[in-house]
Amino acid sequence: MKIKSAEFVISNSDVSKCPDSKLPEYAFIGRSNVGKSSLINSLTNRKDLAKTSGRPGKTQLINHFLINQSWYLVDLPGYGYARVSKREKKTFQKFITAYFEKREQMLCAFVLIDSRHKPQPIDLEFMTWLGEHQVPFCIIFTKADKMKPKALERNINDYKAEMLQTWTEMPQYFVTSSSSGLGKEEVLAFIQSINEGFLPQH
Repeated sequence: MKIKSAEFVISNSDVSKCPDSKLPEYAFIGRSNVGKSSLINSLTNRKDLAKTSGRPGKTQLINHFLINQSWYLVDLPGYGYARVSKREKKTFQKFITAYFEKREQMLCAFVLIDSRHKPQPIDLEFMTWLGEHQVPFCIIFTKADKMKPKALERNINDYKAEMLQTWTEMPQYFVTSSSSGLGKEEVLAFIQSINEGFLPQH
């Protein structure tokens, strides 16, 4: 898939104000500082479509970007560490939950995981929540360029071992690097394959 156009449409914290459209949506979510903005910019060939920030936890709204006039890339707030109050954190969690429960056109969530770290309870818990709510998702391991191949393989195998204790199979996953472009074509091809099987209901 070639990204010919990518435009910011709307930011909000109220799911009912998300675009009134039947176009398919793909949500990107992960812990703060996982490299989400960099990945979105890499996928869309835009330097600053998603704002990258030195301060983790900067995305605090549901951000819709229209891609190729045919599907939405949705940038969701990070879960976990963010320099916000407990009350604000609860608010984020509430609208993230509402987004997944109410947006029927959301065809797949991409859960971003920093490939440099061992399996983190917060990531595993979030994926369990998605599974329990029957939300389709894939995993994207980010920052692969910052690891030696053997260490990267070991960390991914640790994740597989951890997940297979409770999941019958490992969800589909991609290994990416925003700086080298690794995995970008595979993620876009996956989205295209779902889009081709999706016909908006009139």
